[in-house]
Amino acid sequence: MTRRSVSWRLVTCLSSSPKLSLNVLCLVVTVFVLLQIWSFHITLQPILLPPSLLTYLNHHQQQQQPEVSHNDYLVEKLRESVTFLPLKDLRFSNKPLEGHTWFMSSLYDNQTKGEVQYQEFPSESSRERLLCLKGFDKHDGSWNYYALAWPQALPVNASLQEGLTFVSYNHYDYGNMWHGLSAMVPFVAWSLRNQCEKPHRWVLYHWGELRFNMGTWLKEIITATYDQEPEFVRFGDENTPVCFEKAVVMRHNEGGMSRERRIEVFDLIRCKARSYCNSSSKTSKPRIGMTLLMRTGPRSFKNISAVTNVFKRECKRVEGCELKIAYSNNLTFCEQVELMRNTDVLVSPHGAQLTNLVLMDRNSSVMEFYPKGWLKLAGVGQFVYQWGANWSGMKHEGAWRDPFGETCQFPDTDRRCMSVYKNAKIGYNETYFGDWTRSVLERVKKMKDVVERNHGYESLDGCMC
Repeated sequence: MTRRSVSWRLVTCLSSSPKLSLNVLCLVVTVFVLLQIWSFHITLQPILLPPSLLTYLNHHQQQQQPEVSHNDYLVEKLRESVTFLPLKDLRFSNKPLEGHTWFMSSLYDNQTKGEVQYQEFPSESSRERLLCLKGFDKHDGSWNYYALAWPQALPVNASLQEGLTFVSYNHYDYGNMWHGLSAMVPFVAWSLRNQCEKPHRWVLYHWGELRFNMGTWLKEIITATYDQEPEFVRFGDENTPVCFEKAVVMRHNEGGMSRERRIEVFDLIRCKARSYCNSSSKTSKPRIGMTLLMRTGPRSFKNISAVTNVFKRECKRVEGCELKIAYSNNLTFCEQVELMRNTDVLVSPHGAQLTNLVLMDRNSSVMEFYPKGWLKLAGVGQFVYQWGANWSGMKHEGAWRDPFGETCQFPDTDRRCMSVYKNAKIGYNETYFGDWTRSVLERVKKMKDVVERNHGYESLDGCMC
């Protein structure tokens, strides 16, 4: 029956029946028939909902799970999807320090001109995810791992360390005074830029391999700078991740820092070391202090008494000059701090003990000595104390290189000769040493005559942090 025939029957019914009751009855029947036809027409139309939505609706209807359970399900999936990658990326083993390094190679540093290069977690660049680490291998960094995870979906079995954690990657080591300090300087720079924030703990890596300590001198520097002894993270086992509420990662040492920033950092380190040792109030300073910081064994002077006599003679010629002879391995950390506070001219063979130069007043002078063969064979590493003097506001007065020494069976340009020259002892040239020392002392005296240096380091309240 069509709509048209139904409509015609309705009209006939209304016009032909004289009784109102029959008219009403006819109307009701007609409306009912129309509704049935319309309903049948609708059910013939296809349902155009997406299949995925239909599946979800059917599943939702069958399971009748509350919304909170669905959220838990999503969190669990996020937790299981956290992917750990090797800290040491062997694909870059031939260029470990280039670009963003083989350490955490999938991540890039924050770079601002003149500032340290670093990574911070959580941050906008990490999409507010936390840094997680696992593995406790001390011999192969490719067996230690890192990952990023949202705070609400940490990896399975992970523990959360609250507070700030400093994560250090050092391509060299933490035992050598200079290499260790170079790895720590960028953290101090970061703290200066961030309201002097202190770390709760440290994680130390060398080539991605875990380290759990640092040299005594460096540990004292960190303790003095942050007013607390460093605590080192230890991992329970290789399958238990540790995530950090806040983490800062450094992997380029001072790379990217301007000279101004470096000087600022060393000013703080120097000030905090003196405050830590209460050095400023112990003794009065000589007008011009000259220190021979000696070594024993490799790269020591062959004739210590002859070298000492040259510097004694030249120091006596300058009014107010006092000479001290010291061995850093016989001094405590605070004794080294006090010695450097009283030193205007530091005389020393090339070696880790020269790292103490950063503890002298700004504009102090450094005289450095090398055995035979270093200039051609030692590479750029031989210039680290020249750079260090410049970065910490000192004046590197040049270097004397012994032209004589042991004979190598290969030509002097052959790198195999470095094994012969590396730890050789250093001779002396009385005339050259005397003239050189005289000219350095004259410059220092003139500077002292013009202005008495006072950079605020004597005040225990003068440190920036």
